[in-house]
Amino acid sequence: MHNPLRGLDSTGADRLVPYQDAVLALGRDGDMIEYPDDIRVDRIVGTVGRADDFDAEFRLRNPDLQGRWNSVADLMARPDTPLPRIELMRLGEMYFVVDGHHRVSVARARGHLVIPARIRWVCTVAYAMACLRAMHLPSKAAEREFLARIPLPNDVRTELWLDRSADWMRLADAAEAWGYRESLHGAPPRDRRALAARWWKHEVVPIVHHLRRAGIGVGLRDIQLYAAATATRDRRGVSAWPALRATSVDAPGGG
Repeated sequence: MHNPLRGLDSTGADRLVPYQDAVLALGRDGDMIEYPDDIRVDRIVGTVGRADDFDAEFRLRNPDLQGRWNSVADLMARPDTPLPRIELMRLGEMYFVVDGHHRVSVARARGHLVIPARIRWVCTVAYAMACLRAMHLPSKAAEREFLARIPLPNDVRTELWLDRSADWMRLADAAEAWGYRESLHGAPPRDRRALAARWWKHEVVPIVHHLRRAGIGVGLRDIQLYAAATATRDRRGVSAWPALRATSVDAPGGG
Protein backbone atom coordinates (compact mmCIF):
# COMPACT_ATOMS: atom_id res chain seq x y z
CA MET A 1 0.00 0.00 0.00
CA HIS A 2 1.44 3.34 -1.04
CA ASN A 3 1.14 6.47 1.07
CA PRO A 4 0.99 9.55 -1.21
CA LEU A 5 3.55 12.14 -0.26
CA ARG A 6 2.40 15.62 0.62
CA GLY A 7 4.17 18.63 -0.82
CA LEU A 8 6.75 20.24 1.41
CA ASP A 9 5.09 23.65 1.07
CA SER A 10 2.20 22.73 3.39
CA THR A 11 0.79 25.59 5.43
CA GLY A 12 0.86 25.76 9.22
CA ALA A 13 -2.77 24.65 9.30
CA ASP A 14 -1.74 21.44 7.53
CA ARG A 15 0.98 20.45 9.98
CA LEU A 16 0.98 18.35 13.11
CA VAL A 17 0.88 20.20 16.42
CA PRO A 18 4.34 20.06 18.06
CA TYR A 19 4.02 18.78 21.63
CA GLN A 20 6.51 21.22 23.12
CA ASP A 21 4.73 24.18 21.52
CA ALA A 22 1.40 22.96 22.90
CA VAL A 23 2.75 22.46 26.42
CA LEU A 24 4.39 25.89 26.37
CA ALA A 25 1.13 27.54 25.32
CA LEU A 26 -1.20 25.56 27.59
CA GLY A 27 1.05 25.51 30.65
CA ARG A 28 2.12 22.24 32.23
CA ASP A 29 0.37 21.52 35.53
CA GLY A 30 1.78 18.12 36.49
CA ASP A 31 1.44 14.51 35.33
CA MET A 32 -1.59 12.38 36.06
CA ILE A 33 -1.42 8.73 35.09
CA GLU A 34 -0.09 6.25 32.57
CA TYR A 35 -2.49 3.71 31.14
CA PRO A 36 -3.21 1.50 28.10
CA ASP A 37 -6.23 2.21 25.90
CA ASP A 38 -7.55 2.01 22.36
CA ILE A 39 -7.50 5.59 21.09
CA ARG A 40 -9.54 7.15 18.31
CA VAL A 41 -7.14 7.81 15.47
CA ASP A 42 -8.70 11.20 14.69
CA ARG A 43 -7.80 12.42 18.20
CA ILE A 44 -4.10 11.95 17.47
CA VAL A 45 -3.23 15.40 16.17
CA GLY A 46 0.33 16.08 17.28
CA THR A 47 3.84 14.77 17.58
CA VAL A 48 6.80 14.74 19.93
CA GLY A 49 9.63 15.63 17.59
CA ARG A 50 8.49 14.76 14.04
CA ALA A 51 6.42 17.71 12.85
CA ASP A 52 8.41 17.90 9.60
CA ASP A 53 7.91 14.26 8.62
CA PHE A 54 4.09 14.04 8.54
CA ASP A 55 1.25 16.44 7.76
CA ALA A 56 -1.86 17.01 9.88
CA GLU A 57 -3.47 13.88 8.37
CA PHE A 58 -0.33 11.84 9.13
CA ARG A 59 0.58 11.56 5.45
CA LEU A 60 4.29 11.51 4.70
CA ARG A 61 6.03 14.80 4.03
CA ASN A 62 9.52 13.31 4.07
CA PRO A 63 10.19 11.17 0.96
CA ASP A 64 13.09 9.42 2.70
CA LEU A 65 10.58 7.63 4.95
CA GLN A 66 8.56 5.97 2.18
CA GLY A 67 10.45 2.68 2.46
CA ARG A 68 9.93 2.52 6.21
CA TRP A 69 6.23 3.36 5.73
CA ASN A 70 5.81 0.50 3.25
CA SER A 71 7.49 -1.96 5.61
CA VAL A 72 5.22 -0.98 8.49
CA ALA A 73 2.18 -1.22 6.22
CA ASP A 74 3.18 -4.77 5.26
CA LEU A 75 3.59 -5.78 8.91
CA MET A 76 0.23 -4.30 9.88
CA ALA A 77 -1.43 -6.25 7.06
CA ARG A 78 -0.37 -9.57 8.61
CA PRO A 79 -2.98 -10.71 11.14
CA ASP A 80 -0.52 -13.08 12.83
CA THR A 81 2.07 -10.36 13.55
CA PRO A 82 1.40 -8.60 16.87
CA LEU A 83 2.68 -5.05 17.10
CA PRO A 84 3.43 -3.14 20.30
CA ARG A 85 1.15 -0.34 21.39
CA ILE A 86 2.08 3.09 20.13
CA GLU A 87 3.21 5.59 22.78
CA LEU A 88 1.25 8.80 23.22
CA MET A 89 1.28 11.94 25.35
CA ARG A 90 -2.15 13.28 26.22
CA LEU A 91 -3.08 16.91 26.84
CA GLY A 92 -6.80 17.26 27.50
CA GLU A 93 -8.55 15.77 24.46
CA MET A 94 -5.42 15.82 22.28
CA TYR A 95 -2.90 13.04 21.72
CA PHE A 96 0.72 13.39 20.56
CA VAL A 97 2.80 10.54 19.16
CA VAL A 98 6.02 9.68 20.96
CA ASP A 99 6.62 6.37 19.21
CA GLY A 100 4.56 4.88 16.38
CA HIS A 101 4.20 7.66 13.80
CA HIS A 102 4.26 5.22 10.89
CA ARG A 103 1.66 2.97 12.51
CA VAL A 104 -0.66 5.95 13.00
CA SER A 105 -0.06 7.00 9.40
CA VAL A 106 -0.91 3.53 8.08
CA ALA A 107 -3.95 3.27 10.34
CA ARG A 108 -5.30 6.58 9.02
CA ALA A 109 -4.61 5.63 5.42
CA ARG A 110 -6.58 2.41 5.90
CA GLY A 111 -9.48 4.07 7.68
CA HIS A 112 -8.94 2.44 11.06
CA LEU A 113 -11.03 4.09 13.77
CA VAL A 114 -8.89 3.17 16.79
CA ILE A 115 -5.34 2.09 17.53
CA PRO A 116 -3.89 0.39 20.65
CA ALA A 117 -1.77 2.81 22.66
CA ARG A 118 -0.05 3.47 25.94
CA ILE A 119 -0.79 6.97 27.17
CA ARG A 120 0.86 9.37 29.58
CA TRP A 121 -1.68 12.00 30.61
CA VAL A 122 -0.24 15.43 31.44
CA CYS A 123 -2.40 18.11 33.10
CA THR A 124 -2.34 21.65 31.72
CA VAL A 125 -3.50 25.05 32.96
CA ALA A 126 -5.52 25.85 29.82
CA TYR A 127 -7.63 22.99 28.51
CA ALA A 128 -6.74 21.30 25.22
CA MET A 129 -9.90 20.66 23.19
CA ALA A 130 -9.81 18.10 20.41
CA CYS A 131 -10.21 20.85 17.79
CA LEU A 132 -7.08 22.70 18.93
CA ARG A 133 -4.46 23.17 16.21
CA ALA A 134 -1.14 25.00 15.96
CA MET A 135 -2.82 28.19 14.72
CA HIS A 136 -4.79 28.39 18.00
CA LEU A 137 -1.78 28.20 20.33
CA PRO A 138 -1.27 31.99 20.67
CA SER A 139 -4.83 32.38 21.96
CA LYS A 140 -4.37 29.43 24.32
CA ALA A 141 -1.17 31.02 25.64
CA ALA A 142 -3.15 34.19 26.37
CA GLU A 143 -5.83 32.04 28.04
CA ARG A 144 -3.14 30.53 30.27
CA GLU A 145 -2.06 34.03 31.32
CA PHE A 146 -5.71 34.92 31.95
CA LEU A 147 -6.09 31.85 34.19
CA ALA A 148 -3.01 32.85 36.18
CA ARG A 149 -4.86 36.06 37.08
CA ILE A 150 -8.40 34.62 37.13
CA PRO A 151 -8.04 30.92 38.11
CA LEU A 152 -11.49 29.64 37.17
CA PRO A 153 -12.71 26.23 38.42
CA ASN A 154 -11.75 23.21 36.33
CA ASP A 155 -15.30 22.52 35.16
CA VAL A 156 -15.40 26.00 33.62
CA ARG A 157 -11.94 25.74 32.03
CA THR A 158 -12.95 22.83 29.82
CA GLU A 159 -15.42 25.10 27.97
CA LEU A 160 -13.15 28.11 27.45
CA TRP A 161 -12.37 29.22 23.91
CA LEU A 162 -11.67 32.63 22.36
CA ASP A 163 -10.19 33.30 18.94
CA ARG A 164 -8.35 36.55 19.74
CA SER A 165 -5.54 36.68 22.27
CA ALA A 166 -6.30 40.29 23.22
CA ASP A 167 -9.79 39.33 24.40
CA TRP A 168 -8.32 37.28 27.24
CA MET A 169 -6.43 40.24 28.64
CA ARG A 170 -9.52 42.43 28.42
CA LEU A 171 -11.51 39.83 30.33
CA ALA A 172 -8.82 39.56 33.00
CA ASP A 173 -8.94 43.33 33.45
CA ALA A 174 -12.75 43.23 33.57
CA ALA A 175 -12.77 40.47 36.20
CA GLU A 176 -10.25 42.28 38.39
CA ALA A 177 -12.24 45.51 38.05
CA TRP A 178 -15.37 43.60 39.09
CA GLY A 179 -13.53 42.31 42.15
CA TYR A 180 -12.45 45.84 43.03
CA ARG A 181 -16.06 47.03 42.86
CA GLU A 182 -17.06 44.14 45.12
CA SER A 183 -14.43 45.31 47.60
CA LEU A 184 -15.86 48.82 47.55
CA HIS A 185 -19.24 47.30 48.37
CA GLY A 186 -17.77 45.59 51.44
CA ALA A 187 -17.35 42.09 50.01
CA PRO A 188 -13.69 41.72 49.00
CA PRO A 189 -12.70 38.31 47.57
CA ARG A 190 -10.31 36.53 49.91
CA ASP A 191 -7.97 35.47 47.07
CA ARG A 192 -7.81 35.11 43.30
CA ARG A 193 -9.58 31.74 43.25
CA ALA A 194 -12.47 33.20 45.21
CA LEU A 195 -12.53 36.20 42.87
CA ALA A 196 -12.63 33.93 39.81
CA ALA A 197 -15.40 31.72 41.17
CA ARG A 198 -17.54 34.67 42.29
CA TRP A 199 -17.00 36.61 39.07
CA TRP A 200 -18.09 33.64 37.00
CA LYS A 201 -21.11 32.80 39.18
CA HIS A 202 -22.39 36.30 39.93
CA GLU A 203 -21.30 38.24 36.84
CA VAL A 204 -20.75 36.03 33.79
CA VAL A 205 -23.49 33.44 34.31
CA PRO A 206 -26.33 35.96 34.96
CA ILE A 207 -25.32 38.17 32.02
CA VAL A 208 -25.08 35.19 29.67
CA HIS A 209 -28.47 33.99 30.91
CA HIS A 210 -30.06 37.39 30.14
CA LEU A 211 -28.46 37.48 26.70
CA ARG A 212 -29.62 33.99 25.79
CA ARG A 213 -33.17 34.76 26.97
CA ALA A 214 -33.09 37.69 24.55
CA GLY A 215 -32.13 35.33 21.71
CA ILE A 216 -28.54 36.56 21.55
CA GLY A 217 -25.50 34.33 21.21
CA VAL A 218 -26.74 31.25 19.41
CA GLY A 219 -23.76 29.05 18.60
CA LEU A 220 -21.39 30.84 20.99
CA ARG A 221 -19.84 29.43 24.14
CA ASP A 222 -20.61 31.30 27.36
CA ILE A 223 -17.19 32.95 27.48
CA GLN A 224 -17.46 34.00 23.82
CA LEU A 225 -20.87 35.54 24.38
CA TYR A 226 -19.75 37.40 27.48
CA ALA A 227 -16.61 38.68 25.72
CA ALA A 228 -18.65 39.84 22.71
CA ALA A 229 -21.18 41.58 24.95
CA THR A 230 -18.41 43.29 26.92
CA ALA A 231 -16.76 44.52 23.72
CA THR A 232 -20.11 45.76 22.38
CA ARG A 233 -20.86 47.65 25.57
CA ASP A 234 -17.41 49.25 25.62
CA ARG A 235 -17.54 50.27 21.95
CA ARG A 236 -20.93 51.89 22.41
CA GLY A 237 -19.84 53.75 25.50
CA VAL A 238 -22.77 52.61 27.66
CA SER A 239 -22.98 50.92 31.05
CA ALA A 240 -26.05 48.76 30.35
CA TRP A 241 -25.62 45.30 28.86
CA PRO A 242 -26.84 44.88 25.25
CA ALA A 243 -29.72 42.53 26.06
CA LEU A 244 -31.06 44.96 28.64
CA ARG A 245 -31.15 47.73 26.03
CA ALA A 246 -33.12 45.68 23.48
CA THR A 247 -30.22 45.70 21.06
CA SER A 248 -27.84 43.14 19.66
CA VAL A 249 -24.33 42.02 20.41
CA ASP A 250 -21.75 42.77 17.73
CA ALA A 251 -20.40 39.60 16.15
CA PRO A 252 -17.08 38.52 17.69
CA GLY A 253 -14.11 38.81 15.36
CA GLY A 254 -11.86 35.98 14.29
CA GLY A 255 -8.31 35.65 15.45
